[in-house]
Amino acid sequence: MLLRRLGIAALSAMVVATGSASSSVAVASPDRAGDYAEVRQAIDELVAGGAAGVLVRVRDGQQVWTHSAGVAEVGRADPVPLDGRFRIGSITKTFVATVVLQLVDEGRVGLGDSVAAYLPQFGLDPRITVRMILQHTSGLFNYTGEFGPDGIEPGILPITGPEALEAVNRSFHPDELVGFALSKPARFAPGEGWSYSNTNYILAGLLIEKLTGLPYAVQIYTRIIVPLGLWSTFVPGTIRKIPGPHAHGYADYLGTGDPKSADVTELPVTWAGAAGEIISSAADLDIFLTALLEDRLLPPPLLAEMRDRRSFASGSAQYGLGLLYREVAPGCTSVGHDGGVPGYTTELAGTDDGRKTVVVSVTSGPTLSPEDLEAAVEWDAAVSEIIVEIVGAALCDTTTTP
Repeated sequence: MLLRRLGIAALSAMVVATGSASSSVAVASPDRAGDYAEVRQAIDELVAGGAAGVLVRVRDGQQVWTHSAGVAEVGRADPVPLDGRFRIGSITKTFVATVVLQLVDEGRVGLGDSVAAYLPQFGLDPRITVRMILQHTSGLFNYTGEFGPDGIEPGILPITGPEALEAVNRSFHPDELVGFALSKPARFAPGEGWSYSNTNYILAGLLIEKLTGLPYAVQIYTRIIVPLGLWSTFVPGTIRKIPGPHAHGYADYLGTGDPKSADVTELPVTWAGAAGEIISSAADLDIFLTALLEDRLLPPPLLAEMRDRRSFASGSAQYGLGLLYREVAPGCTSVGHDGGVPGYTTELAGTDDGRKTVVVSVTSGPTLSPEDLEAAVEWDAAVSEIIVEIVGAALCDTTTTP
């Protein structure tokens, strides 16, 4: 789905691989004998369908079940590490929105304030408010590309081929990303529609820096990572490597079918910035979402603002201020966010009270050329559908508890 694609370039990351290794660990009371059979089946479907590796962590109260399948690196037998780090893509937005709301709580900015008043260098429509950029109601063009009624309108990154690989290998400055978006017509007048745009969160990151005088990454560390002890969570900037144990992700930009040339694990993601650059782990994401939903990062009135949500045009899901709400089973709605960058697709979801959470990380493989856009879109849709099944089974079906 659109939220999972950080941009059109992420379509080329949804490619096929093979793998069979698996591992799991469970911490559960002896009187609860379920083994998350539906979740296991869905994980196996992802690997059989082309994922290089899959990692799932489910928490129900104090009980945790973690399982992985596939391989950490194509061509090697090592399983996906249960404590592995991965690129979380647009789940970064939930971190950024939390920091902005903390600044609102401190009286440094208001949700109804004009963003142009703080970032005058861009010549933004003065009607665009802080709330609008956090909720994707600004109307600003998505710098990573748009899916419109007439097809794809390309973004700042080429979709496939050597040009795409060259683009994702270079560094981008946030001003360049915003400037590209503003060179395109707005989707609608501010506040008169809803359209997911990574441009909004590049602006949110710049707003944090303007208000605090420090890089937005420093605010993420000092306000969230350090207080919660998220020692597997990083804001990489220009650093290419994923520190610590991790699985590899692939996107065959060159169409060679060679896993080594398709390995995008260490490609920089400066083009994602505050819209999607963070690296984390399943355990850290669980801690973060739980703390957020339990009022430990925001006072109740501002968490209520964050939860106040708008429906998508299709009405199939709703979006708050950096929070995605979605019906994942009849009568059961999850809250969290999804994310994707080339090679990695991630889901963070929980029940509204934070009692149950589930984290899913899928790494794509190297054998489908991204030149085949139709196949990439089909794979992305299949991954999205199966992830929703995993979330529904983990959060909503009481027969699948550990």
